Amino acid sequence: MKFLRRLSATLLLALVVAPASAQPAVTLLAEKALPIDESGLPGEGALRRYDGYVKTWHASRSRWATQIKQDQNAIVFLGDSITQGWGPGFKGHFTGMKLANRGIGGDTTRGMLIRLEEDVLSLTPSAIVLLLGTNDIEVGIEPAAIGRNFEKILRAIKARYPITPIVLCRIFPSATEKKRPADTIRQVNALFEAAAKGDPQITVVDTWTLFANATGDADPTWFRDLLHLHEAGYTRWAAALHPIFATLGFVDNTDDAFTPEPGFISLFNGRDLSGWGFRPTPPRPAAKMKAGGPEFAVVKNAVSFDGQTASIDGRYRAIHGRLVAVTPPEGRRIQQLWTTREFDDDFILKLEFRATPNADSGVFIRQPQLQVRDYLLAGPYKELKNYRAQDWNEVIVTVRAGVAHATCNGELLTDNLKVPATGPIGLEGDRGQVEYRRIRLKPLTP
Repeated sequence: MKFLRRLSATLLLALVVAPASAQPAVTLLAEKALPIDESGLPGEGALRRYDGYVKTWHASRSRWATQIKQDQNAIVFLGDSITQGWGPGFKGHFTGMKLANRGIGGDTTRGMLIRLEEDVLSLTPSAIVLLLGTNDIEVGIEPAAIGRNFEKILRAIKARYPITPIVLCRIFPSATEKKRPADTIRQVNALFEAAAKGDPQITVVDTWTLFANATGDADPTWFRDLLHLHEAGYTRWAAALHPIFATLGFVDNTDDAFTPEPGFISLFNGRDLSGWGFRPTPPRPAAKMKAGGPEFAVVKNAVSFDGQTASIDGRYRAIHGRLVAVTPPEGRRIQQLWTTREFDDDFILKLEFRATPNADSGVFIRQPQLQVRDYLLAGPYKELKNYRAQDWNEVIVTVRAGVAHATCNGELLTDNLKVPATGPIGLEGDRGQVEYRRIRLKPLTP
């Protein structure tokens, strides 16, 4: 009995717990407990008080306090149970990247704001991935208050780390039965995007469209309960983030060793933007400039980017064999990059592209545009069977007698695109990120 009393006393003093996630036991630290008194704490909305949340907050934050040194310079994921669901090993995704999971099940934007300094900013993160807000909606916090909490989080990050990349994932769809109606999620996403608009430090990833069904609710294909992802859902989320991580320099850091086939000339050398530039944009009728619509880049004089690894505005970049039209800070910004050379013979154009979720781009064939998008989400070719979402896809365009025929991974896109007698090849950026590689052209002799 004396032994049992001593053991009980030891447990009460040390408060050692082993969470259900089978992580190593952790000594609970009193200063990491969920604050009882919320007065004076930053943010809006009452903190949650149900038992599972209180215990997870305490145990997770006590554990993370012991990992600050080992997690320095990690890419930090901040979020709620959906982020927590990655687990400490991120399910084997993001090979070669140093990651830290700072997701707490049930957390709200206020909870994340309160713990931001200790759990995230103390790690000197290489990048921060945010997914937040769904629990605020469930407990009835007003969208405007959620938006203000988010703005405070952004300000705190930027005050400490004014150039550290921030990857903002749009709130995932859920369902009214989960107290997360589609209209409210849309409203909060719009507030988040308004706060991020125009800030080149922030990249928005359209994870709402990625996981939504036709009515704007969670697509059961990816969710186990219309809120939390199952394994295929996490694989889909990882694939959506991979191209962004590549552009930020965390993955895909080896040069593409591709050599064009005999008879083809390379239009992109993989190292810089030699042979590419901006062309003057024609005046755009005021009637087409809609309020809330995309912004349009205006170029008054032709600019060549020979020998440069990026366009003057940074929208187009050469990165390890990829010509990247990055996500515009404006949300949507339409502009084109053109070859400085024109092509007046019949030809075969080949290239590969990779698009982030719902991204919109295009390839100009002398002048007319062939839509190049994340087709299954953005259209117009939503019925393609061979398209590989967030992976590389091959487009082949054959121009003969003023008509272009185009395929994607062997499936027909168009066989009747009329093109002028001569002109350059162009790449358009609109929304999201689209990467191009292996851009080559073979003249066809009569």
